[in-house]
This record gives sequence, C-alpha cells and structure tokens, in this order.
Amino acid sequence: IIWASEFGRTPMRQGIQGGTTARYFGRDHHPKGYTIWMAGGGLKPGMTYGATDEWGYWAVEGKTNPLDVFATTLNQLGIDHEKFTYKFQGRPYRLTFGATEAGRVINEIIA
Repeated sequence: IIWASEFGRTPMRQGIQGGTTARYFGRDHHPKGYTIWMAGGGLKPGMTYGATDEWGYWAVEGKTNPLDVFATTLNQLGIDHEKFTYKFQGRPYRLTFGATEAGRVINEIIA
C-alpha cells in the first residue's frame, strides 16, 4: 500500500491579504519535505525513514524523491527499474530517470 501525493504542504499557515477568516488561509505546495506512507510488499514494518529540520521545512536526512519511490515500488514488484522502458517518439525512456537525476531503490526500507 502506498499513500502519497504529488506535493507536501508547507508546515506553516499562510495568509492572503483581505481577510482573517479561514477561507483566506491555507498551505502552499511544498516539495522540500513531506510524508509518504508505505506498507506491506516486503518493506520493513513500523519504521520512519528520513527527517526534516526542526521546522518541518527541509528534508535533512534520508532525502528521496518520487523517482526513488517509483524505483523501490518496481523493485518490490520484481521489475528491474533500470530495464523497464517505454518508447516515445522513437526513443526509449525510463520511468525512473528524470531530467537531472535517476531514481534509486531505497534499500534502507526493504525488509
């Protein structure tokens, strides 16, 4: 089971000019430190991986990205993420290869 979203949310409440009611406050997209829950599938149970700073703003330990989650998920399904490709406009692409970095299996969470 994987519970995730495309972004986390900022750890602080943000205000919008023009009011003080709840509809004027919110939390923005925040990719610098967020939570993903993963369970089963050969993963270590009951553990926490990584940490943020004291404000919950920046990841400071165990930094990962969505490509790492994809690589780990494929690995646990028995699929080699480095060989799993698809063609687009005649060129092979890898699900776990981004514009500037490649995903890695997060071995630290595998049982």
